Amino acid sequence: MLSCHSQPESYLQHSAGYIREALAPFLKDEEARLTAERGAKRSRFQPLLCAATSPARKQQEETLTYLNQGQSYEIRMLNSKLVEYTDTSSKYVKSIVRVVFHDRRLQYEEHQQLEEWRWSRPGDRILDIDIPLSVGILEPRSHPLHLNTIEFLWDPFKNASVFIQVNCISTEFTPRKHGGEKGVPFRIQLDTFATNEKGEYMEHVHSSGCQVKVFKPKGADRKLKTDREKIYRKVPEDREKYQLSYENTVLKECSPWPDALTLSTPSPVYQSSPTSCSSTDGNCSPNQSSELLSCCDHLLPSSSPQDTQLWLHHHRFSPLSKLFCSFSGADLLRMSREDLIQVCGPADGIRLFNTMKGRCIQPRLTLYVCQQAAGRQPPNQPVYRALYLGELTLLDLSEKIAVLYGITTQQITHIYRQKASGIHLVVSDEMVQTFREESSFLLSITRDVDADGFHVVLK
Repeated sequence: MLSCHSQPESYLQHSAGYIREALAPFLKDEEARLTAERGAKRSRFQPLLCAATSPARKQQEETLTYLNQGQSYEIRMLNSKLVEYTDTSSKYVKSIVRVVFHDRRLQYEEHQQLEEWRWSRPGDRILDIDIPLSVGILEPRSHPLHLNTIEFLWDPFKNASVFIQVNCISTEFTPRKHGGEKGVPFRIQLDTFATNEKGEYMEHVHSSGCQVKVFKPKGADRKLKTDREKIYRKVPEDREKYQLSYENTVLKECSPWPDALTLSTPSPVYQSSPTSCSSTDGNCSPNQSSELLSCCDHLLPSSSPQDTQLWLHHHRFSPLSKLFCSFSGADLLRMSREDLIQVCGPADGIRLFNTMKGRCIQPRLTLYVCQQAAGRQPPNQPVYRALYLGELTLLDLSEKIAVLYGITTQQITHIYRQKASGIHLVVSDEMVQTFREESSFLLSITRDVDADGFHVVLK
């Protein structure tokens, strides 16, 4: 008679473990395949914001990331999947990063809220791009009228990362200033476009974003530490209701921002071949000086971004050169007086507008001079030129005479005034101040051998 004997428990456990080990490679491949399929359905391109997520968020809620005001944070473009799973044939794609309100109520009031912030912080931007830290980007641009937006080009076949700085804090948009944790949440959104058949960046490729709150410097670190301690003190059952904190924040796929297509329209700033943004360092050879002076004297609609940078430096607008680094002459001349005041502040905005429009400054003194060759009598019908002095100083007179003769101011060692008796008086600031309006002089110049310069005589 046959009897059934139950197998020992240790034998059953050993058999189950053996089966699992045998099937492990197949199960792993199947799990990887299912994960890949799920990922393919979600998104093939997931940018990362290199900042930790908060653990004090419920499982069903959207992630929340804390940022410090003015600190640079990296956004990494995982470009390999963008190239592999999209029809991107462009050599470059354009990405637009913006900081917007997360709450729908504030989204309707965005224009009003940003205008109030602009007036309270003249010359500042809500969102900036840290160009020295960024890698693999071209043509970075911060539009002066869109304080919360930056844009740039990058090669989807190469690694790229952009570092951004958020300069406003969440409590600046609350009716009552309660502190960082009571501030309104923002969204960081990234919209990417490829070129169409006309070479315009109009083909939408991908959009993603995440929710953030911005604190004063080091406030985000303290808030994240407080959240972690708060979750750690909870019982395990309650702790499971909250999300885990991750070192990086995944920007989840979303719809493109409504005005993204408007901002992605082509502008004169972007050319067929991207160029890096640079400014003159002030060093040029003598044969280039006339070209630089000609392009610096007047800002024309045909001025290139490089010529516009030279013009800004020449007219002492160097602090604004970074703000307008990608602007052509046409872009800058198109801005109204109110636009420049909002972007640059009242003082610089008014001065820039007056300089662009060529507002004439009434000279304090006008002199008429006739150039006379050394040792020669003046012609029967002498021709005079006007010198307009903005300041009643010897330096200003020297500069005007140097331009007239095509020499530098440093080459003029002395300026004399010849009296009727033939004596030469050294011209000083006090003497210039005694010149009468529209006085006329015969102007002669002789070489000063000792000082390797020139003497100028006013007769």
